[in-house]
Amino acid sequence: MLILISDAFDQTLPERLKAFGEVTTDKNRLGEANVVLVRSKTKCTKEYIDQAPNLKLIIRGGVGIDNIDKAYAESKGIIVRNTPKSSAIAVAELAFALMLSTPNHLVEYHNGMKGGQWLKNLKRNELYGKTLCLFGIGNIASKVAERAKAFGMTVVAYDKYVSSSPVADMKASPEAAVVDADYISLHLPLTNETTGMVNKALISHCTKKPVVINTGRALCVDADDMVAMLNEGSVAWYCTDVWPTDPPSEDYPVLKADHVTLTPHVGANSEENLARIGEETYDILEELKNGGKI
Repeated sequence: MLILISDAFDQTLPERLKAFGEVTTDKNRLGEANVVLVRSKTKCTKEYIDQAPNLKLIIRGGVGIDNIDKAYAESKGIIVRNTPKSSAIAVAELAFALMLSTPNHLVEYHNGMKGGQWLKNLKRNELYGKTLCLFGIGNIASKVAERAKAFGMTVVAYDKYVSSSPVADMKASPEAAVVDADYISLHLPLTNETTGMVNKALISHCTKKPVVINTGRALCVDADDMVAMLNEGSVAWYCTDVWPTDPPSEDYPVLKADHVTLTPHVGANSEENLARIGEETYDILEELKNGGKI
């Protein structure tokens, strides 16, 4: 069995995976590969899959599989798996760091100090007593909710597929979820339904001027509407770690907007997370090999 590691994983993983066969990082050997490991960079399109006639398994190290044509892969008899639990803590901590940075004006204070300004009159706000609205209540969002509750926040959530949660008060619609939100944190897959979900129409239901944090999928936010809402003040701040492409095009509207905090898609890039991805990947290979599927 030939295992192709196509993207960046924990540096100890290649040696560990030798228990299952030959391991390579040479992308020119795709045609020989039986297993391909990817993260976000490699796009497993129909064309990519057609170059791999021996492929039996694609493992995506991370939560989503947006970069894999799952239906086409499975039509070719290729198993598609991911590591949904591994990234939960890393992404949740970044989402919470972004949420903390905004009412504490960390970006403004830092830039002010570097520029010789003493912004003592710029007052902070607390998370305590504020309302957090989560879109999606999967592994990552649940970790964010746990942290928010530890800070004394009220947590509500909307998830089309979940009616109850031990960590959030579930709402029946997106509009109902955002009514009292001080903060909105996005943890959604990208689907036809979620594309552009955060827009002027949704935010018009807010009774406050929320901070929006996106560590899910960039296109769940209508970028033009977001810039307009930031300019008019109906959204207080937008924090995002996710982009339509990595990196985004220079004309992506959010890049030049005011009242934003931007990070370069690093939510899953903790050292601990890379190690957990490796562990889940090993477990998947062991499970499928023992089951005679690869």
